[in-house]
Amino acid sequence: MKIYSTIQIGDYHTNQCEDALVIKNVGNDRIIMAVMDGCTTAMESHFASTLVCKILRKIATEISYRELYEKSLINFNADLELQEILKSLFKELVLVKNQLLLDEKELLTTLIIVLYHKKKKQGIALTIGDGIVSIDGEIFDFNQDNKPDYLGFHLKENFDDWYNNQTQKVFFNDIKTFLFQQMEY
Repeated sequence: MKIYSTIQIGDYHTNQCEDALVIKNVGNDRIIMAVMDGCTTAMESHFASTLVCKILRKIATEISYRELYEKSLINFNADLELQEILKSLFKELVLVKNQLLLDEKELLTTLIIVLYHKKKKQGIALTIGDGIVSIDGEIFDFNQDNKPDYLGFHLKENFDDWYNNQTQKVFFNDIKTFLFQQMEY
């Protein structure tokens, strides 16, 4: 599988690029890909995007190390595994928020996250906020009318309830091309 990526400063991002991208193996047979876009009107939103990127890399590395010592996954359930990854992300974000005394406005970033099983050729994409996912030319445009439902808004909520209410999920099998992109509407 070839992966092409690019990050560039957006038209409305005056000081820094507020986007971040992570592509990281999870164990031997899965890959996580995510793109984050900070809220331009929030406080230092490049920080939120970069922080989420670094935490996701950490989570993927931890899972990979854990799998060296534990029995590997027999059945791949993309939704359940993504839920566990995001639950870890939430816990880490809450911890950092409390340790650094961050305001909610300092953690506003959208997130498109993909978990893909390379051998089974199946996966899931979840969009939190707005953005576009394209799978084999079929476009899923999640436009929240320039009022994205940022991840940082939900850190005080019960994670399982929040995750079960997510509707911007796309499940896929045997794909040839995949594109995901944060959008400024």
